[in-house]
Amino acid sequence: MCTICGDASHQPTVSRRSFLTTSTVAALAPWSIANTFAADPPKPGAAPPPNAISPADALKRLMEGNARYAANNPTERDFSSTRAARAQAQYPIAGILGCADSRVVPDLVFDQSPGDLFVCRVAGNIVTNNLLASLEYGVQFLGAPLLLVLGHSGCGAVDAAIKVSKTDAKLPGHLPELVAAIKPSVVIAEKVKTGNLLDNAIAENVRQQVARLKTSSPVIQKAYRDKKIAIEGGVYDIATGKVTLL
Repeated sequence: MCTICGDASHQPTVSRRSFLTTSTVAALAPWSIANTFAADPPKPGAAPPPNAISPADALKRLMEGNARYAANNPTERDFSSTRAARAQAQYPIAGILGCADSRVVPDLVFDQSPGDLFVCRVAGNIVTNNLLASLEYGVQFLGAPLLLVLGHSGCGAVDAAIKVSKTDAKLPGHLPELVAAIKPSVVIAEKVKTGNLLDNAIAENVRQQVARLKTSSPVIQKAYRDKKIAIEGGVYDIATGKVTLL
């Protein structure tokens, strides 16, 4: 049976032409993939991209935006006037690893425009392999100078991890995998003598994810080690709208 088309009466043969064609495609594949993902390099003498700023400046912009949001004084924007530019390229100033909670919208929380934030969201704002790959893309190919892990008050995923830790409750589906990723933070938070366990576990979970990003090789670890990016963590208070950096 042919392993290519599946026809039982067709025996696979490889001609010299097909071999050369296949070899050429294979040789060009890495180049093609890289150029598919990467933004076009700046032309000589061209202005630097909008996100060619320091990590400190990127964080400053986020926190200034959050102050505006918390004060209910967001920047007025004409979204339609910038659509044509956004259709050409994106230049995010930060990659955000946030929770999937519907009440936590990083673009609003930090009062940023479309194209400013490269947002990856999952319940419990944990570092999974797929989300790690997305953040690597944001750093390597989009030039984001900052990564921020954003936890939030009253996180249901962290609360579930606490309940499982205390009662050994059984959760359906893939929820046990999610909880297992958060439980180490709960164990550490249980040893803290002051404060609320949920709040402490939420903050510790952010710290744990920040630590994992800093050691996630090869892309993010190298960029962080070379000081091309900063990696920060914070907790968003849903009631006040304020983000507190950890």
